[in-house]
Amino acid sequence: MTLHSPHSAEKLIFAPPDGQYSKGTLSRSQLAKDPFAQFQSWFTHAQQNAVYQPETVCLSTASLPSGRVSARTVYLKELDKEGFVIYSNFGTSKKGRDLETNKWASLTFHWRELERQVRIEGLTERMSTEESQEYFDTRIRGSRIGAWASRQSQVIDGREQLQKWVEEVEKKFEGVENVPCPDFWGGLRIKPEMVEFWQGRESRLHDRFVYHKIEGKEDEWKIERLSP
Repeated sequence: MTLHSPHSAEKLIFAPPDGQYSKGTLSRSQLAKDPFAQFQSWFTHAQQNAVYQPETVCLSTASLPSGRVSARTVYLKELDKEGFVIYSNFGTSKKGRDLETNKWASLTFHWRELERQVRIEGLTERMSTEESQEYFDTRIRGSRIGAWASRQSQVIDGREQLQKWVEEVEKKFEGVENVPCPDFWGGLRIKPEMVEFWQGRESRLHDRFVYHKIEGKEDEWKIERLSP
């Protein structure tokens, strides 16, 4: 990608060339009545059209009272009528600390190959031990051992320290076929209050539709078009 030369030497990157979006359109008539069905439709389309790991999603959280936001890439593992589910360590991680003070979180999917984005905002809840164990059992043994061994986000001296923890956990569960899910690790469900579907269009005049949950009415959503 060719970059424009900035007038000021202080700017390390300046105005990368614009790209045009021309792979699709989105109209009100194309939308399902609820965001879950609409997301399932788009996700399935992404899977069938060579989108690389369409389950990849940016999870953003914010701590209170500072309001500082942090974000990281995770994987969507489940979708049900309650919400979007990811799995992670919530005992030592930054996301876990954020969620202790602020239950709100957001997800952002970007499917470059289709020029589409989906944004989700909602309250979070931890999955039950039984639900987390069901998913945990699908992971390869090394990943299950790793979940126990990692003190996610803590400062460590080097890979040697991490390997020592792994060896300790391997010894602990030697001969154990069904490794239990750690209490500090498990599923997080983001229960959406807002879901936006974004389709890129030429000249940055994108198609954007947002679903807002109607307060007091279960399974009912208001759909509106947003200006790009």
